[in-house]
Amino acid sequence: MLNFYKLIEILVSLQSLVITSMIPVYIPLPFIYKSSNNFDLPITWQIPTIILLTLIFDKNVVFRAFSIYIILGLFIFPVFHQGGSIGYLLTPNFGYLIGLYPLIKIIDNLHTRNKIKVGNFLINGFIAIGAMHLTGIFYNLIQLIFYSQFNLFLYNLGKYSLGKIGYHYLMLFPLLLLIKPIERLKRSK
Repeated sequence: MLNFYKLIEILVSLQSLVITSMIPVYIPLPFIYKSSNNFDLPITWQIPTIILLTLIFDKNVVFRAFSIYIILGLFIFPVFHQGGSIGYLLTPNFGYLIGLYPLIKIIDNLHTRNKIKVGNFLINGFIAIGAMHLTGIFYNLIQLIFYSQFNLFLYNLGKYSLGKIGYHYLMLFPLLLLIKPIERLKRSK
């Protein structure tokens, strides 16, 4: 049975997931020709938000919120980064969404052991993002076996994994600024 506070945590987590999946990451480059050019990264704020929510809340809360997010994206609203609907199951992107479940589990190890230190965070963050990408690659392999389109594997591997994993690792570093406030928040509970 969910109590009122868990319900609020789930709703806050769900709202954060929906909002961050729609916000792309831009790096402003004003030094190029003294204009306001932007460098568009091929990712959103979703993964850092899930990591942050997992550090703050219990993994069950984040699991529930993320499951509701997936159900919303598949059956109700197109809340995923590149759309939604049941047809999203056939895209390689869905494998990486499923990969967020092991990411949540691995990051939760920091939460449950109360060892949110810089080194532990980076190690678990790199392992968690690696597990997410391995899950996406495995999902892509299963799709290729069912559809017999082996020529797409290397393309999908480059586009969805190798092309994004470096950016996902870089997104861990801004979260380092939030480790101390999260640690203080956890001690105050």
